[in-house]
Amino acid sequence: MKLVDKCLMIPFLILSLFSIVMVYSASSYTALRLHDNPAYYMNRQFVFVAIGLIAAFAGFLMPFRLLKSKKIILSAVIFMLLMLSVLLIFGREVYGAKRWLEIGSFNLQPAELAKLVTIWYFSYILSRKQHLITERFIHSIVAPCVLVGLLIVLIFIQPDTGSSLIILAIGSVMILASGVSVYLGITFGVFGLLLLTSVLGLIRTFGDQLFFLKDYQYKRFLAFWKPFELADGPGLQLVHSYYALSRGGIWGVGIGKSIQKTGYLPFAHTDFIVSIIGEEFGLIGILCLLSLFLMLVTSVYLIGIRTNDCFDALLCIGIGTMLLIQSMINLGGVVGLMPISGMTFPFISYGGSSMIILSFSIGLVANVSARSNKQRKLSRKER
Repeated sequence: MKLVDKCLMIPFLILSLFSIVMVYSASSYTALRLHDNPAYYMNRQFVFVAIGLIAAFAGFLMPFRLLKSKKIILSAVIFMLLMLSVLLIFGREVYGAKRWLEIGSFNLQPAELAKLVTIWYFSYILSRKQHLITERFIHSIVAPCVLVGLLIVLIFIQPDTGSSLIILAIGSVMILASGVSVYLGITFGVFGLLLLTSVLGLIRTFGDQLFFLKDYQYKRFLAFWKPFELADGPGLQLVHSYYALSRGGIWGVGIGKSIQKTGYLPFAHTDFIVSIIGEEFGLIGILCLLSLFLMLVTSVYLIGIRTNDCFDALLCIGIGTMLLIQSMINLGGVVGLMPISGMTFPFISYGGSSMIILSFSIGLVANVSARSNKQRKLSRKER
């Protein structure tokens, strides 16, 4: 553990432990009303964090020769496809979406696991095909894109637009990081921007008449465009998020003193926990949170850049992208820069699947960091 990058582990541990405090603060009112126990969600989050730390240690000890086994990787992808298919039939439906499989008292969210499986699979296949990517780009990426495309479709029809977009972004960034030309990278970026603009234009024009857009999803776009006009309906969450952030000001009103968490702001301990942090700790608190998170993500990317192994590098880049995109989608929804997607903030929001999978991912990055630092140390001694 001495060889692991401290700028990776310290933010991870602080954010994980801070989540226990903030989940209690943000959920105590709801927990008392629903479960007659203000510490109900905090107790569960404590268990999730404890399991997450064990998962991180397991990732740190993971033999990477197993991760590079073709049979194991293909088995994981097939298992993931089967799990997502089963989810559509037997999954627990909440607010019109089937995203959870009930396993005893624990609700597993397969989309969280699918993100890591996508990163794992792309790391393997792109590192194996790196010598072909610059010469036969399209031929090299067709098979992996089709396979991951199936994962995205199965997640999208749950529906879970946020997770499907994250997996799409992860795949795109990893392909661009695998050795394609700058010209091709710019072309892909421009094409993606034009596609996004076109889809938004279609939604504005045709609304819920579009076959891929359900009524509640269209209402999220309406709430994004005119939240205060729809403050008693679809815009309620965003408007009360604004109220929370505004009331917090620079220094905040103090921990535990949020008003918005007392029934005004739905999902205060999950999707909108950053709003409660802003209300209780102010702008300073949010800047501290984002600084820690940025240190964590930057460390993940730097560890990937510094390693000499292509598989390790792509794995770190994929994990860094997963963390970055997920946090941007959450923050974008909280401050009204994009439609609310139901995406949680990594390591802070309440939730077991996310905490455990992300912690295991950090453990894998710590594994890469320790091995890279050990190799550099040995190289210096040999000189």
